[in-house]
Amino acid sequence: MPISTGSKAPDFTLKSKSSGELKDVKLSDNFGRKNTVLLFFPLAFTGVCTQEMCDISAGLGGYASLNADVIGISVDSPFAQEAWAKQEKIGITLVSDLNKATIDAYGVRFPGLAGIGDTAARAAFVVDKNGVVQYAEQTATPKDLPNFEAVKAALAKLA
Repeated sequence: MPISTGSKAPDFTLKSKSSGELKDVKLSDNFGRKNTVLLFFPLAFTGVCTQEMCDISAGLGGYASLNADVIGISVDSPFAQEAWAKQEKIGITLVSDLNKATIDAYGVRFPGLAGIGDTAARAAFVVDKNGVVQYAEQTATPKDLPNFEAVKAALAKLA
């Protein structure tokens, strides 16, 4: 069960790799500055996840105009995420929750995906610049995409 709206968003520091550089991404770096959309997804290099991240990348300007960063979170390694982002031209920040601590903190662990192990469920959260969850959704199945119109509506209310 994902954490609920109105709750304090669990902070995290996760690894991201882009342009050959491994760096830390910390949610609270946005606090006081901008809103954050967190998109949890099961696995890189899979059909629905690729569609979701490519669609978000194509519409990234719409999120920036709503004063929001978008961060994608999966249990893939930052090296796999970087290769996938290059191959698919994914423009959002992807971070690795390899130890699954963040998916557990947000309540979005998907047990035993396709018999290969636990991953993140597909989920979306809007975290305002004060660090409070303003929107929370976990999809019914990993094949379903979040309601991005509702995500944008939640961001618009914060503008």
